[in-house]
Amino acid sequence: MRQVSLREFRTRGAKALKKVPRGETVLLSGQQGPAYFLVPVLGDVSLQDQDLRTALAKASLRESWAYARETGADKMTDEEIDAEIALVRAEQQRRATK
Repeated sequence: MRQVSLREFRTRGAKALKKVPRGETVLLSGQQGPAYFLVPVLGDVSLQDQDLRTALAKASLRESWAYARETGADKMTDEEIDAEIALVRAEQQRRATK
């Protein structure tokens, strides 16, 4: 995987990508660190799109699980979860009736 700075990509996009071998993924990085992946399209775009969406969904789940562990939400009982849902629904309904 090649790494290209966001600045270089913004100013010299095509030229920056010419150095990357065909089919290789590119990591775009800025001052705050890694920002984006550029993933080459090879073959059936619709199948690759589905694979990419699946990978993003799995990454999102891993983030949610980590957040739940950090906050202790992973230890909640079913009753506590149901109570939390009821509170949120009641608040939503209260806002809707305003």
